[in-house]
Amino acid sequence: MGTQTRKERQRAERHRLIIDTAREIAETQGWDAVTVRRLADAIEYSQPVLYSHFAGKDAIVAAVAEQGIAELAVEFRRWRTAAASPEQALTAVARGYLDFARQRPALYLAMFGLEVDLKFGADAPQALRDAFGELAAVFGPFAGDDDVETFTEVAWSALHGLATLERDGRLRPGFRDQRLAILVRHWTRG
Repeated sequence: MGTQTRKERQRAERHRLIIDTAREIAETQGWDAVTVRRLADAIEYSQPVLYSHFAGKDAIVAAVAEQGIAELAVEFRRWRTAAASPEQALTAVARGYLDFARQRPALYLAMFGLEVDLKFGADAPQALRDAFGELAAVFGPFAGDDDVETFTEVAWSALHGLATLERDGRLRPGFRDQRLAILVRHWTRG
């Protein structure tokens, strides 16, 4: 029993090491620099060991994305519960979302920009459902007669658009707070 538990623990540690190393390489050199060969060299395991954990790079990117979404869900909850009012929660989550995307560009790209096998919906991984649930808790009070999930999807799309356009340098610098204020004002108007 003890040997099996140790092997399972070592396997889980290797799994996390692969994901963490992929994130580090992507954040410093971009996703094109993340290859199974490079990861194997970086963590000092053979390529077959990596393939025993993941089918390939796409599966590694999906695991990174799921991990990032889980982290974002925790942040959503923290920002939401620290706010004194629904409006403040909405502002905190919106600002936090944009900051998250700016501070972790490769992670954000894996989560929402690269084609990975992670779909939102009833059968989505728990991390995705948790993140969307937190967003719905923030946007729900402002949905009015609209379906809360649809309202949340539209609001999230607006945030994603801002994050993506900011990342790509397609928006005027220095106007982030004004853009955010306009969005919050429109969302809370009802």
